[in-house]
Amino acid sequence: MSFTVIIPARLASTRLPDKPLADIGGKPMVVRVAEQAEQSGAAQVVVAADAPAILDACAAHGVRAVATRADHPSGSDRLAEACQLLGLDGDDLIVNVQGDEPLIDPALIDAVADLLQKQPMAQMGTSAHAIKSVEDFTNPNVVKVVTDARGLALLFSRAPLPWWRDGFAQGVTQLPTSPAPLRHIGIYSYRAAFLRAFPSLPPAPLEQCEALEQLRALWHGHRIAVHVTPHAPGPGVDTPEDLARVRALFD
Repeated sequence: MSFTVIIPARLASTRLPDKPLADIGGKPMVVRVAEQAEQSGAAQVVVAADAPAILDACAAHGVRAVATRADHPSGSDRLAEACQLLGLDGDDLIVNVQGDEPLIDPALIDAVADLLQKQPMAQMGTSAHAIKSVEDFTNPNVVKVVTDARGLALLFSRAPLPWWRDGFAQGVTQLPTSPAPLRHIGIYSYRAAFLRAFPSLPPAPLEQCEALEQLRALWHGHRIAVHVTPHAPGPGVDTPEDLARVRALFD
């Protein structure tokens, strides 16, 4: 199986300015992400950068990068441009690894790529793991996913799903057990032709309501396969506090 990892990297960040260049153990964060991805089975790992500073940081560490427009409204638009620049189309497989995941497990990248080999009806793949606490289950910042018998996504939501009608009659004090609730992990695989077409799909009302871009694919009838991993991913970096926690792991 051959696939390409694309890592979108945007310099502007409200909560953590210049996030891709944040130093982690002597290397920029985007380089750490690329090095993790290079341990997967990917045929190539490419950073899709929006600024010369990111391109320079990648070049200094031997990481391949392409320059993309700075005005893309979403990561999917940046990925689609990168596909075009790399000449990827048709059934070529792409895995989108977020640029703020310096601890991403290479085995998870391989598993998400493999989904599209196993699920020919799916245009996208992603991952999830079991939710262990009521606090996470009810937290709207923790995105939930429910799947069908084939492991294809039925719905993503910030709401507690599945809703246990009888068990929650007196409030949400315990987790449902069948089916067990799943937390969505923000890693995606795509067929290149679909990824290049995705930004042209009209935004979906449900997508806009939940602020979850993957709902656009479901709204328009495309299927998303879900790999359920027994392991929660390592911490990502959204805030200065997150960065401090990850840095401590490299000391």
